[in-house]
Amino acid sequence: MIVPVILCGGSGSRLWPMSREQYPKQLLSLVGERSMLQDTLSRLEGIENQADPILVCNEEHRFMVAEQVRQWKRNPGGILLEPQGKNTAPAATVSALCAEEWDKDPLLLILPADHVIRNPEAFRDAVLRGLDAAREGKLVTFGIVPDHPETGYGYIRTDCNVRDIEAGDADVRPVHEFVEKPDRQTAEEYVRAGCYLWNSGMFMFTASSYLEELQAHAPDILKECRRAYETGGRDMDFFRLGADAFGACPANSIDYAVMERTDRAAVVPLEAGWSDVGSWAALWEVEDRDGSGNVCKGDVLCKDVANSYLHSTERLIAGVGLQDLVVVETKDAVLVADRERGQEVKDIVKSLERQERLETTVHSRVYRPWGSYENIDAGQRFQVKRIVVNPGSVLSFQMHHHRAEHWVVVRGTAKITQGEQESIISEDQSTYIPLGTPHRLENPGKIPLELIEVQTGSYLGEDDIVRFQDQYGR
Repeated sequence: MIVPVILCGGSGSRLWPMSREQYPKQLLSLVGERSMLQDTLSRLEGIENQADPILVCNEEHRFMVAEQVRQWKRNPGGILLEPQGKNTAPAATVSALCAEEWDKDPLLLILPADHVIRNPEAFRDAVLRGLDAAREGKLVTFGIVPDHPETGYGYIRTDCNVRDIEAGDADVRPVHEFVEKPDRQTAEEYVRAGCYLWNSGMFMFTASSYLEELQAHAPDILKECRRAYETGGRDMDFFRLGADAFGACPANSIDYAVMERTDRAAVVPLEAGWSDVGSWAALWEVEDRDGSGNVCKGDVLCKDVANSYLHSTERLIAGVGLQDLVVVETKDAVLVADRERGQEVKDIVKSLERQERLETTVHSRVYRPWGSYENIDAGQRFQVKRIVVNPGSVLSFQMHHHRAEHWVVVRGTAKITQGEQESIISEDQSTYIPLGTPHRLENPGKIPLELIEVQTGSYLGEDDIVRFQDQYGR
């Protein structure tokens, strides 16, 4: 049985301002209409003898991940919640421990949720070509056949020639060496040599093979992950790993912890239009471009613009006489960068974090398990939000020490609880929640509930919430 394991961690800081800590790139629709997570799930279709996937994510993203899987119309085998990010080796380890409860020795297919693969059929074919080696105890990785010198990826050295992927004995190659990200000249030499592949970060191995090698090369990771799994517990549709044990687990990647140390590593060459979309330049490369080499998304108007990426989400972007630029507009931030310096966007994010700016953490629209809210305006002692509550959803029963709230329904029907009193209000109706009053908002209808909330008071922070009851366990 093949158990797909989808790694949904990471913040994607180099794709700021679209990707943010509480709504990272794997949950965004950056290429096409589906999110990158949903694309990852969809490319699994057609692989036989496949179990429901295990997803590993940050606990703060759990409801968004669960909703995107629900939209995909397939049940997850499990959603494992990491108390904190520890890189890919611990995530794969707890997934192996989970999968072993279903099958004697399951075959794990480890996939990051934030990759683009233009040819999913070629990807599925590569999985089939690596199956026998993985079942025989090899730790299989998938190496991307390079089509240009790239300094942003690590490389895998194998037998020459990596483009000869048709011959049966060349389907699975030995791994001779993992190489760190090279400089430009070295990357050009690797491409000319013909025996180097990009390290994709995708893997396939049996649970027993991986855990055996982990015990041999990184036993502390296995020890703490076992403890985290054993001390964890179910929380609604999720499995929470034990926080103390997982916090004590060393942070490390599958590559560093196991693959670079084992003598059981093998690689399957893959040509499938792959990208890890690690920067705006990478996204520009995988998108369809116009005759001037531009990728234009949203409300964009160009004159004499070439080889640029322009993405509008709220307002018109008008560009004149530009070349090789990235321009990304969101409601609360605008990025303008040289396309070839996209890796440095993470430095801007670090600077904003040092200033404790919220633009690194949340969008102006903040997603919650019940729906979303969007900040419209704010000033001294007031704040205005647009709130959307999904059909059948309910907010926590709560109260505030420092603010009162006025609600005006603009679409749908709201069920309001104030203390022990309940009422129903609909479009063009309003209600007032005095400071200190326990209250709850619910959408009993079949369409989204939309309302405008006006908060007034001496303190309007999101931490001024006292929850008495919450179906989401917050």
